[in-house]
Amino acid sequence: MRTLALRGGERVAVVPAEWMDAFGVVTEGEVQLELRDGSVGPVLGQDAGLWIQGTGIRALLNPGPHPAMVRIATPEHTQERLMEECHEQHQGHPAQPRPGLEPGELD
Repeated sequence: MRTLALRGGERVAVVPAEWMDAFGVVTEGEVQLELRDGSVGPVLGQDAGLWIQGTGIRALLNPGPHPAMVRIATPEHTQERLMEECHEQHQGHPAQPRPGLEPGELD
């Protein structure tokens, strides 16, 4: 998962390839959407989610004076995190046979 930080008043152009299958959540401050035709769209506050792929959003703006943060999740990052969690859960815990099976015996 990555974080996009926007300083107060900052505008960041959206590069479609960087948002492929990505979902963002505003975790701090506010983010305003700039639409394809250059008009301003809605202002999203904390905990608002946004999907950019295929929407025509061309930039993200921070309309306020304070920093804004957007956490961005993609399927690759989600899969990596699940693998890490699985590894952490099993680290130091050798696999135990299920009841009714002898060690080394297969189903």
